[in-house]
Amino acid sequence: MIDTNPWYVRTRLKTRQLLLVVALAEEGNIHRAAAALSITQPAASKLLRELEDMLATPLFERMPRGMRPTIYGEALIRYARMVLGSLDQAQEELIALKAGRLGQVAVGAITSPGVRLLPAAVAAVKSMHPSIRIRVEIDTSNVLLERLAQDKLDVVIGRLFPEHDKLQLHYESLAGEPVHAVVRREHPLLKSRALGLSDVQGSAWIVPPAGSVLRHRFELMFQRASLAPPSNVVETSALLFITRVLEQSDMIAVLAQDVAQYYAAHGMVEILPLPMDCKMDDFGLISSKEKALSPAVGLMVQALRHMAREVY
Repeated sequence: MIDTNPWYVRTRLKTRQLLLVVALAEEGNIHRAAAALSITQPAASKLLRELEDMLATPLFERMPRGMRPTIYGEALIRYARMVLGSLDQAQEELIALKAGRLGQVAVGAITSPGVRLLPAAVAAVKSMHPSIRIRVEIDTSNVLLERLAQDKLDVVIGRLFPEHDKLQLHYESLAGEPVHAVVRREHPLLKSRALGLSDVQGSAWIVPPAGSVLRHRFELMFQRASLAPPSNVVETSALLFITRVLEQSDMIAVLAQDVAQYYAAHGMVEILPLPMDCKMDDFGLISSKEKALSPAVGLMVQALRHMAREVY
């Protein structure tokens, strides 16, 4: 029986074998995978055979016109990508340290903290460490967590939902996210000192896309008030489109509090005096448990924590 204890695997496993399984997953063919690694096909076949013998597990199913990973192969491919990504990160970090830099950090955020929290944290890090390279992405939690799983982001400011694998992720709550209704300046409804849902049920609304958490809670808010949710709606989450439409119409838009206050402070919208009982779940810092934080990422996380205490 082949010995598959961790010590045996660690001492026998070759980096080129990990490169090969990833190449096979991407190419689906031993010849193309070998060419991608600049080795011969027999050498690639030998590497794969030795790896499968060592693990006592078939990693790829041999097909008439290629190769397809087995469930064991898919598991190893996932971890191989993480190991190779960590090695790339280590090399980049060493090069940066030799050059007197602290490296780089890629951070993703959902819109609300992306508007209010992240800019201040980025400015703080850059003021103290100008050589750190920072890349920022603003998107939905699901998209950002997929990018985190692909090692394309180091840390995410977002939400975790039941479908996410919390065992592989570290989560640190930062704040909740109230919601506001916003309109153009001088909108007729702004003349009202107080509004109820019945006053705006028949209005035209700009709402989040169907299937989103906020859209569900928006409609539930009306249902709890024994009202049918507005039917005259435009579905979008594109902020530039929303602000332009509001300028040219009497529509009402649903925005997170931080985003609404940002645009209101710049005179682009006004916040309606309308209670919006559809608060979003808390968001927080999310990182991978299996990936050590580099010095640059550690500094960014510290800055985000510090700014969150001040902002929220």
